[in-house]
Amino acid sequence: MKILLVNYRYFISGGPERYYFNIKEILEQNGHEVIPFSVKSSRNLKNDYEKYFLDIVDDEVYFAQAKKKTPRMILKSFTRMFYSFEAKRKMRQLIRDTRPDIVYIMQMHNKISPSIVDAARAEGVPVIHRISDFQYMCPNALFYNDKCGVCEDCLKGKRMSCVKYRCVLNSPVYSAIKMAAKWLHDVMHVTKKIDAFVVPSSFTLERLKEYGIPQNKLYHIPTFFNLKEIDPEVEYKPFVLFVGRIEKQKGLMTLVKAFENTEYNLKIIGFSNDGYEDELKNYLKGKKHNIEFLGRKKFEEIVPYLKSCLCTTVPSEWYDNFPNVILESFAYKKAVIATDFGSLPELVHENQTGLTFKYADINDFRSKIKFMFDNADKAKKMGENGYKQVVSSYSPQQHYKQLMELFKAVIDNKKGIN
Repeated sequence: MKILLVNYRYFISGGPERYYFNIKEILEQNGHEVIPFSVKSSRNLKNDYEKYFLDIVDDEVYFAQAKKKTPRMILKSFTRMFYSFEAKRKMRQLIRDTRPDIVYIMQMHNKISPSIVDAARAEGVPVIHRISDFQYMCPNALFYNDKCGVCEDCLKGKRMSCVKYRCVLNSPVYSAIKMAAKWLHDVMHVTKKIDAFVVPSSFTLERLKEYGIPQNKLYHIPTFFNLKEIDPEVEYKPFVLFVGRIEKQKGLMTLVKAFENTEYNLKIIGFSNDGYEDELKNYLKGKKHNIEFLGRKKFEEIVPYLKSCLCTTVPSEWYDNFPNVILESFAYKKAVIATDFGSLPELVHENQTGLTFKYADINDFRSKIKFMFDNADKAKKMGENGYKQVVSSYSPQQHYKQLMELFKAVIDNKKGIN
């Protein structure tokens, strides 16, 4: 089978990209031809299809990081937020030259645009979109803003809340533009043009149903972890590990407050796009703590910490959509302390593969941290249970089987084969 794989980054910057390259590897190992479509960047991995990639906009991982936003850059970026004829033209040419059986999209909003769906439909190729955030339902894709925390106003039809709360880059202008782009995509009925959606969590699937996507288009296929080490040798040193972007919605302030005034060691691996790490460090100045900020690291540099920590933590205060770090923790036999919120309880089963705490509740969080340090044997047992769960329920083989069943069903349906 020829599979056209779409993502707006062709380099690893986070969970969606790790999934992209993992599924690319699994598909190729099973004899399929994978054709990438993305955006040009100096960070891109080498490939044979660069000429079809979209022109570079700012060569930054995030638009907000661009030091100088030229009028051309802003125009091109906004065009791709709404509808890119460049993307449509290049996608259509790629399809004509390679004749794929199916298009599998990871991320297309903002840097590619839904125009590629029209290109695929014009060429008679079915389209499946994997959902990793809430982009269809919320202009900032998070269901969260700094003014009021978790927010579902846009899902409930209150579009102006996006501007009111400055949900995008804390700017009323950017927020209004993103709101307008979302409105255009709703008017264009983008989701009706897509044949099926792969949704990692049941929680997100229910939100998509509420948004109006029919149940028969939604397929719950959890993320997998591409195990490189079978039964890895690990140890359980007395520190808790956080891995991820250093952002407010990730619950980092609740995290540092839970460790403040304790002897417990916390190591934080990650990076900040908006200076939030500095805010956390300033908060901790002069306070008693044993918290270390280790900066951004590649996954292979993170593995030794995963192998040696007591457990990991995911204190998210937004609807984190089946985060990879939990499966990565389980893969190295580590339990997880997570917020009892959103999709996280689907992965972290209480007293089985980890512990959960009440949303943003510092005292409850601290009590779960204390339990782990006081009961290292139980932490170890929960981590071992997590490993068994990865092997049985979140293996590449299981994911591949479910995905191929969906691909074949969608292709046969497009051809009119019952």
